[in-house]
Amino acid sequence: MIAVQNIGTRSPARIRRQWVKRVLWGVLFGLMVLIYGSHAPLITLTKVDGQVPFNPSSCVFMIELSKLLVSLASLVLTEGTSALQAPPPLLRVAPYAVPALLYALNNNLVVLMQAYMDPSSYQVLSNLKIASTALLYSFCLGKRLRPSQWLALGLLMCAGVCHSYSSLDLGDPGRVEAEEGPRIHITAWGLFLVLVYCCVSGLAAVYTERVLKSQKLPLSLQNIYLYVFGVAINGLSSFSFITGEKSFLEGYSGVVWVIIVGQAANGLLMSVVLKHGSGITRLFVISCSIMVNALLSWAMLGLQLTPFFLLPVSMIGLAAYLYYR
Repeated sequence: MIAVQNIGTRSPARIRRQWVKRVLWGVLFGLMVLIYGSHAPLITLTKVDGQVPFNPSSCVFMIELSKLLVSLASLVLTEGTSALQAPPPLLRVAPYAVPALLYALNNNLVVLMQAYMDPSSYQVLSNLKIASTALLYSFCLGKRLRPSQWLALGLLMCAGVCHSYSSLDLGDPGRVEAEEGPRIHITAWGLFLVLVYCCVSGLAAVYTERVLKSQKLPLSLQNIYLYVFGVAINGLSSFSFITGEKSFLEGYSGVVWVIIVGQAANGLLMSVVLKHGSGITRLFVISCSIMVNALLSWAMLGLQLTPFFLLPVSMIGLAAYLYYR
């Protein structure tokens, strides 16, 4: 009997493709970490007298519109105009309305929460979405978690409690900041908003991944279905406030446009992760973006980080190691 060596798994071409794939995923991961970590500091930079000067709903609408236009252009370039000629079945499109509603709620919560906490508090506490996402993965998608992964979730919860207890501020954060300079703080209302945000975020991620993977369609076409609902929902929300004190584009600056471009790119990259990878990568992004957020908050905002801040950050790092090893 002649044994034929299996050269397929060790061929230079296959190894090269694997390295290219790893590099591309590494670049994608790095971009998402940078965008995610810079979001809260950039929003803080736009504040005038402690208030966000632009209409948050119009900003979210512009983000959704940008993602829709990029998805349309991508579909035409890859599939041609014929992909847009036949109207899609209603049963195929309807499931995308649910994540659009959830993402619209969360996008507005992100902006709203900045008034009740500093960027680093938001970044650390938002890691509680790792626990909510993992619980929903286990419950809704039947994902089995190892004991070490459940231990990691417990560490994340403890990190959030430690940070909340040490930085809870029931007074006026604007007055404290004026007297003592920027520092870590969070109000009770901010803590409640974070918990709602984490639950909605986990549900949106799990549901979106299930929808994207259950339909054998081009990702750009699925993005169009998703962002059409996003544009419609956020359009109704933003245009309903035009008659109020702020017009649609009032208060927009260069930083606001950077936020729009960054969040649009982050949403498109996240759809690639959920379609071809796993929501676990999304959790990696959330964990690793803490350092980016802390560095930007220190460099751009002069935020004073106390030594105790290292404790929950270290706990989150250990939890990430236990969860993903």
